[in-house]
This record gives sequence, structure tokens and C-alpha cells, in this order.
Amino acid sequence: MKSLPLASALVMSLWLAAAPVTAAPRPVVAPLTPGPGDWRTPDPNNVLVIDTNKGRVLVELAPEVAPQFVARVQELTRQHVYDGLTFFRVIDDFMDQTGDPKNDGTGGSNLPDVPAEFQFRRGPDTPFALSVDHTVDEVGFVKSLPVTSQSMMLAPMTRDGRVTAWGLYCQGVAGAARAEDPNSQNSQFFLMREHRPALEKRYTAFGRVIAGLEVVRAIKTGEPVPEPQDRMERVRLLADLPPGEQPKVRVIDPAGPWFKAEVARAVAEKGAEFSACDVNIPSEVK
Repeated sequence: MKSLPLASALVMSLWLAAAPVTAAPRPVVAPLTPGPGDWRTPDPNNVLVIDTNKGRVLVELAPEVAPQFVARVQELTRQHVYDGLTFFRVIDDFMDQTGDPKNDGTGGSNLPDVPAEFQFRRGPDTPFALSVDHTVDEVGFVKSLPVTSQSMMLAPMTRDGRVTAWGLYCQGVAGAARAEDPNSQNSQFFLMREHRPALEKRYTAFGRVIAGLEVVRAIKTGEPVPEPQDRMERVRLLADLPPGEQPKVRVIDPAGPWFKAEVARAVAEKGAEFSACDVNIPSEVK
């Protein structure tokens, strides 16, 4: 290798000595265990308790995001329409579909169809916990449901003082099934086994599994599912269970310090590839 003249070598050594040393970024570590202030208790009227032959699934409903379809699910649940219905279309690494009284994907309830709620209007009163601000959009959670929203900086410029937002189809998210007509939602719904962003803004997201995702992933697959099909043996709202049967449920609050630290850890780990689906929301059921 060609050597530098002595004067040049001296200048180079002085420059290297003066150059600032850039330390490697320190990993972000979330607290090991959430504290008492990191938990919230979901509204029992908005927790769907699905007892299947494979185990129990709890779905937290999000009326802030899809009020009409949530009201439909609550109504059909209290009418016991869902009891005994099968998971008739189940695709591995995708979703479990159910809620059809005909158990074949062609049926619905006797009630009118529900219009599309693919997007919703987010305002200052929406319980949105911000996770990542991309300036042009914001990623966060409405309770347990991951959501992307336009920046709230745009709200003062809109007629209603709100911005457009939509649910993200991460693992565990509950979506309303429909036919080709966007406004054909009725009784059928599906539970996501894995992340599928292609569904966003095309299907109504109305809640998320907060306990029992392993049950969702254990449902027998098939298109259609071969007999015997797994089924929802009984579906109730948590508020309607007898006091002696009501489990105590609590979920991590996305606005709490533990969750914020967990998001920061995931962002540091994933970098530009970060997605809200990279962050799980712990729950406790006793």
C-alpha cells in the first residue's frame, strides 16, 4: 500500500483523533412486567365470548370504529343466532369464517344488510392511542384494534373536524364478511389467523381477539372445511354471563407506559419495516 507523506499522515492522525465517535444505538427494552396503571378493564358489553369445541375466544368489539356492525353482532348474539354455527371456510395463515345460519357462506340473518364501515371518522373524542407519527399519517390503537389514521393536524381543515381512519388487519382482528356489494354485511364474520393488509379499507374491521388466538389458529382448515367442522357452541356477551360464570378480564392499555415502551422496542427492532401488527396487546383472563 502506498504510504502518505509525513505531514499528510500527521494531519490525518489529528483529524481522526478529533472526529466524533458515533456510538451504536442502544436497544430499547420494555419493562419486564406491566404495572397496575398499565391495565384497563374492557366494557363487558363489548366483549364477545365465543365458546368453541376447541376452546374459548374473547373478542373485544370496537363500536368507535364500526358502530353499526358491532350493534348487529350484539343483537344476533343476544338472539342466540350464533350458537352452534360452524367455521365453514378456514384458510391457514389467513382467517376463520363463521356466522352463517346456513353454514355454507350463502346465508345471513333475517335483518337488513349493514352498510360498509371500511373507514371511520376519527376526532378528538376518539380513544386513539398514538404509537407512531409519520407526519402524513398516524398509527395507533383504538383499544385493542390497530388503526392507521390521517394526521390530526388536518382536522381543523375538515368540515366535521375529524380525519379518516381505518382498522388494520393484523392477527386476531375481527372483520365483517360480505358479498361483492360493499354494503352486504349481515351476520357473517371472520377472525384473522395472520396479518393480511390487502383487506384494509375493503372490509369492515370491528374488533380484535384479546384472548384465545391459539384457538383461532387451531380451527380445522378447508375451503370448504371437511366434516366434522369445528363450531361455535355458544356465543354470549361478557355482560350477559351469570355472575358466577363471568371471568375477570383485563387488557393492556395502549396509552400506558408499558405499552409505549413496548412499541418503542418494536420500532427500534424493526426500523422502517415496523407495523402495528408487530406489537401484541397482553391480556389476563381469570
